[in-house]
Amino acid sequence: MIIVDLTNVPYVDSAGIGALMGAHVARQKDGRALALVGVNQRVKDALEVTRVFSFFRVYPSVAEAESALSNV
Repeated sequence: MIIVDLTNVPYVDSAGIGALMGAHVARQKDGRALALVGVNQRVKDALEVTRVFSFFRVYPSVAEAESALSNV
């Protein structure tokens, strides 16, 4: 399981989205989980515009992500 904490990330560009997608694909191939935490509205909008938001599991806090992913 990988948890990416984006709490202090004000925005992402195409390179950042590409890196997140690469991590998602790598985790998926290994049968592991990837979660995003602390996604602000600007980052969420960028992920939605590029139509990749639905690929990610998004949680408000690291603790909630850990709890949800402990069974994965």
